[in-house]
Amino acid sequence: MLKTLLRGMRPLPALLILLGVMLTAALGVWQYQRAQMRLARQAQIEHAERAPVVALGAQTYGLADVSHRRVRVTGRFLRNRVVYLDNRPRNELPGFYVVMALQVSPEHVVLVNRGWLPRDLRDRTAIMPYATPAGDVTIEGIAAPDPSRAFELGHGGSAAGLSIRQNLDVADYARETSLPLQPFVVMQTNDTGDHLLRDWPAPANGADRNYGYMAQWFGISLVLALLGLRLAYRRGRRLAGGGDDFKRA
Repeated sequence: MLKTLLRGMRPLPALLILLGVMLTAALGVWQYQRAQMRLARQAQIEHAERAPVVALGAQTYGLADVSHRRVRVTGRFLRNRVVYLDNRPRNELPGFYVVMALQVSPEHVVLVNRGWLPRDLRDRTAIMPYATPAGDVTIEGIAAPDPSRAFELGHGGSAAGLSIRQNLDVADYARETSLPLQPFVVMQTNDTGDHLLRDWPAPANGADRNYGYMAQWFGISLVLALLGLRLAYRRGRRLAGGGDDFKRA
């Protein structure tokens, strides 16, 4: 059988098939490595969430210092600095995320994603009533890079001056409002009597998608290899049969 395969191989087609097998196998390995990176990142996030609570004071923090850590901060909500993030459905009901600035000190402000608010089905731009604590309030939550990003086309209603937006970038909002914002958002978890919903979904690591792509690439690599071997074997059989007929003649 090996002789038949070798006899049926032609240099150029064999080289092309070999390159195809190597390329698709390499892509499969790459997807596997990406899956491992995502799983490692997820493990880091879970480790950070189990770490001791960080009490945020009147000082500047870097995102790396508190990212995905449980935090506690005391301040006063700035009611005139609120953004409603649109297209955040919950149990198939449309609604907003309520993101409000919390004044910790004159030089330090942090954005807080206070929770989910249902949309008024009669008027898309109407905001349902909710309570905002007066005076100082203590917020507990998870520090995150952004208040929950959703797909947007173009600016998606994120232009300056609009309280209803699709997404919110912390650095852009700091420039827009001139607020001394910390470079992260606190995803609030404690109850402050505002009746907002805060059952935050766990972040998806995306490793399953990479494993799916990996299986596809490895499958294509295997199919190319089997196809190349089959073609070479059939050609080798034909050449061998032709040679025997020539000898008998």
